[in-house]
Amino acid sequence: MLQSMTGFGKSNALFESRKVSIEIRTLNSKGLDLNMKLPSIYKEAEPCLRNLISNKLTRGKIEFSLFIESEKLKGTSLVNRNVATSYYNEIKSLNESWGEQPVDYLGLVLRLPDVLNNDTTEIEESEINQLKALTSEACEMVESFRKKEGLDLQNEFCKRVDEIRKLMDEIVPFEKERLDATRERLLKGLNEINSEKVDNNRFEQEMIFYIEKLDIAEEKMRLSNHLSYFEETLELPNSGKKLGFIAQEMGREINTIGSKCNHSEMQRRVVLMKDSLEKIKEQVLNTL
Repeated sequence: MLQSMTGFGKSNALFESRKVSIEIRTLNSKGLDLNMKLPSIYKEAEPCLRNLISNKLTRGKIEFSLFIESEKLKGTSLVNRNVATSYYNEIKSLNESWGEQPVDYLGLVLRLPDVLNNDTTEIEESEINQLKALTSEACEMVESFRKKEGLDLQNEFCKRVDEIRKLMDEIVPFEKERLDATRERLLKGLNEINSEKVDNNRFEQEMIFYIEKLDIAEEKMRLSNHLSYFEETLELPNSGKKLGFIAQEMGREINTIGSKCNHSEMQRRVVLMKDSLEKIKEQVLNTL
């Protein structure tokens, strides 16, 4: 099934002392461009999380962000009150015994060792596994988002392919008119010169050669094949690059038809075909 490269996923969970949230955003890119933002406490988990994301989301510009909200609840205090009180009493007693002026005791105490509880403990294997599960959940949400966007892209592609096919059919009635006008123009030019010096057999041969150069039957057939192949490829997974190559071939055939169509109505329809093809190419860039 066709997928877009645009996606978003978010997951969160409450660990023992903190709430962890993961967000993944993806945009279009030629390859895999993964940028990860993690707090220092989880840096050791980055390699395994990077591999997990790379395997699940194979292509695109990916922004991975991990946020921590500390849960200082249930009796957990940022300040170690017993230690701080002990420091305060000692410093105040010394200050008074020395006869010094009162100072900012709080500022001094907070800078002393073990007064503040630092939540910098190493993460355990179980927590890393939880991070992997959260990352997988966010990746699944991204994939779901991509599939939904991919369905919209597929409908858009089918619409543009039908437009090109319809315009190609509209060219047919003007082909005979164009060739007749070309023949008439050449005959008129010959009549203006001395027609007795013209070899009629040679003229017919040159006329056939010239008309063959203007014939667009092969280009139309190849373009029709490319359109059918494009529709078949829409059903394949991870076909974005392949669709881009097919669109390039479609463009070559449309350009060739345009160079051979010395007829105003045919040229107008060629311009409309090019417009539909450009819209296909724009969306192919965002296709996985």
